Amino acid sequence: MKSNTATFPPGRSSAAIAALFLAITALACPADAATPAQNPAPAHVITVAAHESIDSRINSLHSKLQITQAQEALWQKVAQVMRDNENTMHALRETRMSQMNNMSAMDDLKSYGQAADAHAEGIRKLTPVFQTLYDSMSDKQKKNTDLIFRTEHHDSAKKG
Repeated sequence: MKSNTATFPPGRSSAAIAALFLAITALACPADAATPAQNPAPAHVITVAAHESIDSRINSLHSKLQITQAQEALWQKVAQVMRDNENTMHALRETRMSQMNNMSAMDDLKSYGQAADAHAEGIRKLTPVFQTLYDSMSDKQKKNTDLIFRTEHHDSAKKG
């Protein structure tokens, strides 16, 4: 299978990092939604798991990115956008799961389109707040952040 590797123009690495950041943080569940033969977990269990998952990712990235006390306020803005984006995606997944048994092929395609649009909108929301945080980082932090995003993005792409 031919691999398509995205390249970014020079000077656009921060936007690329923000896009990768959201890709890491987004849950890729719509394609894995339960089929009628499966027993999906109750909605409250899924909600709790999603919040634990996003909080775990936020805490993990906070540690890996070596956020300083001086950067904490900027980080909290990034974390809030991550939570907001997760809440949006969660609502779309819940709607999809609740309507799955009655979806036509067209409904299914529209549902995926809504998820793709929400994902793109989430990237647009995350980019400026992450840019501000990234700009506040030392050169050493930036190199570390770049490496983390490259590595984790490729690892998650291999799993997906």
